[in-house]
Amino acid sequence: MKLTKTFKAFFKSEKSGGLLLLFVTLLSLFLANSSIQTDYIAFWKTPLGHHSITDWINDGLMAIFFLMIGLELEREMYDGELANIKNAALPIFGALGGMVVPAGIFLALNFGTITQNGAGIPMATDIAFAIGILSLLGNRVPASLKIFLTALAVIDDLGAIIVIAVFYTNSIAFLNLIYALAIWGFLFLLNRRKVHNLIPYLLGGIGMWYFMLNSGIHATITGVILAFVIPFGDGGPQTSSYRLQHFLHKPVAFFILPLFAIANTGIPISGDWHEGLSHTNSIGIIAGLVLGKPLGIWLFSFLAVTFGVCALPKELRWKDIVGAGMLGGIGFTMSIFITLLAFKNVKPEAQAEEIINYSKIAILIASFLAGTLGFIWLKINLKAKKTKNKKAV
Repeated sequence: MKLTKTFKAFFKSEKSGGLLLLFVTLLSLFLANSSIQTDYIAFWKTPLGHHSITDWINDGLMAIFFLMIGLELEREMYDGELANIKNAALPIFGALGGMVVPAGIFLALNFGTITQNGAGIPMATDIAFAIGILSLLGNRVPASLKIFLTALAVIDDLGAIIVIAVFYTNSIAFLNLIYALAIWGFLFLLNRRKVHNLIPYLLGGIGMWYFMLNSGIHATITGVILAFVIPFGDGGPQTSSYRLQHFLHKPVAFFILPLFAIANTGIPISGDWHEGLSHTNSIGIIAGLVLGKPLGIWLFSFLAVTFGVCALPKELRWKDIVGAGMLGGIGFTMSIFITLLAFKNVKPEAQAEEIINYSKIAILIASFLAGTLGFIWLKINLKAKKTKNKKAV
């Protein structure tokens, strides 16, 4: 299976971005537990207007991240792995299992408690980290495995977006929502009229974001729905969608996601931090990401192939799907993002902050375990497969 130039560029960008995310996360943890701890943590809470710096990053800049995710999803649907339903079925079912099983594990441990709202946390996959670790295995990785993991992670992000919209919206200001949808409708008409200039779409997107922010629905959803009204055309280099997607790759990978990571992983680690790992919330997050993800991805993929919905690519084995499932357990960016939404309304605020910090620690531990296990599993498995091929020759 051959990789397109677009896919190769995307894969390379995510690989570098994943390594940068790792660096800034370690830096943020170091600063949050250094002699400047108080000033460092206070800096991110500094108010700018009616919101803190962290809020502007999480509600504003992350909308741009979701815009890029939406553009990538649109490309996959029109001109990629998701364009053919037979090819798309395997990562779709894998992603579905990778969301349902981890959420089920979390709920089994937390249902009826103050933390049950965190069921969406272990459902997420961090596309940058997952692809970054897969890339460390070099040219031994089959092209179809790269495509499977990337498509799965993109679909997973779509699932996370739906979860955010449906389950993490407390109340809706319908007038503001109507204004946002009216702007979207106008942009849709521009699309149908074949207006390819990006300026009206971007200006309209800013207006949509403002009204969505004040509607009660998380403002980052704006990025996704905006992506689907930006003209795709034939998907070539001169199209609006292509130009915007490629323009956003580097700012998102090398500025927005690292800034999100450094702003949200400044976790003060106290001497009793390990006590939080005994809470059902932390156990649910770790078990969901480390065990639930590979189990769900493998199981649903296996059932889809068994019942003839799709086929396993010839160069892949079920062990490869298990390895991809392990890498799918790297939640990080999206898991932290959902954590902030899941527990922001817990009262008192001190308890909410404690739950969020314990959740972040659990996410970091689970993501490290999932990434390490996935890397080791695939390194052994792909190496064994390569040796076998040599012996056969």
